[in-house]
Amino acid sequence: MLLAIEGIDGAGKGTLCRELLVLAKAAGVAATTLSFPRYEENQFADLVGRYLRGEMGAIDQVPVRYAALLYGGDRFESRASLMALIAGHDLVILDRYVSSNIAYNAAKLPASERAELIAWIEQLEFGMFDLPRPDLTLLLATAPQLADRLVGEKAARSYTNQTRDLHEADRDYLSVVADVYGGLATAGGDGWLTVNPLDDTGALRPPADIAALVWRHPALSALDQSI
Repeated sequence: MLLAIEGIDGAGKGTLCRELLVLAKAAGVAATTLSFPRYEENQFADLVGRYLRGEMGAIDQVPVRYAALLYGGDRFESRASLMALIAGHDLVILDRYVSSNIAYNAAKLPASERAELIAWIEQLEFGMFDLPRPDLTLLLATAPQLADRLVGEKAARSYTNQTRDLHEADRDYLSVVADVYGGLATAGGDGWLTVNPLDDTGALRPPADIAALVWRHPALSALDQSI
């Protein structure tokens, strides 16, 4: 099973990946994770790092299809590794995948122009690059205000020495990205699972509790060898 975890910067995707991996291994499920972009692993991801450091210009100065090609190229260079992980495991959990490319670049365009770009990116990644489609995409729907605070708590990243990269520094842009993600999840139907990281009182759920909630999804619970 290929599970893609999506959400804006600071949503908690990496933490959720780790918690799900713990649950999977406890359940006897052969599982692994892979995070995109794969900084320092390939040429396209190195270019993504340059883009996120602002070396190619501001967000509105970099053509959307060029930016999308960098992210897609990262996965194209990683395709053999991804396919090997899929062949050797029952569950592969991805920290970002194709929908990140779609959400972050479609958010740069007027709403009337987004459908054309979405189709172009899907054809690029799933068509031309022949990447596997996820069996389930999970949207961690963290509010932009909360995500912004959590970004400030991140440890140092390999691709930048700045506290916030080009995307993380633009709160208004990330709010639009969150809206685009919501639209993708709605359009994706049963292929998407949206999870609110807050409980009914508005408090942030512990990561282990979020993972346990996700693990109850039928597609994941069906893998559980401990049941």
